[in-house]
Amino acid sequence: MFIGELSKRTGVSTRSLRYYEQQGLLRPQRRASGYREFDEPDVAAVRRVRILLAAGLNTDLIREVLPCMTEEGAVLAPTCEEMAQDLERERERLSRSIEQLQDAHAMLSSIIHAGEAMAAGVGRNGPPAGG
Repeated sequence: MFIGELSKRTGVSTRSLRYYEQQGLLRPQRRASGYREFDEPDVAAVRRVRILLAAGLNTDLIREVLPCMTEEGAVLAPTCEEMAQDLERERERLSRSIEQLQDAHAMLSSIIHAGEAMAAGVGRNGPPAGG
């Protein structure tokens, strides 16, 4: 199948499919005319790439772990022990990022609440002293 058919079957734009190829995530056959030719396993590969992207992995890590992934129903499972360890490290990195975002969210909420409190005070008692 050509790239347009792969796009229709996977719901992924042709632009994204070309990007996946550029990143080494897909390796289509090339005809003499230069057209890309994809096979049925490429449909599954695109589905796996989409799942791993949604899980927060970057394309460099996906390129490494993709050969060691199998589908267990609707989820992926690593088949290589070292890949499971890489995924655990990535999950830890995501956990740290989540904590940092939660801290930033809490700080921003306190700033907003302080601003709201000041605005409410201005409305009742006039401007703050010295202003």
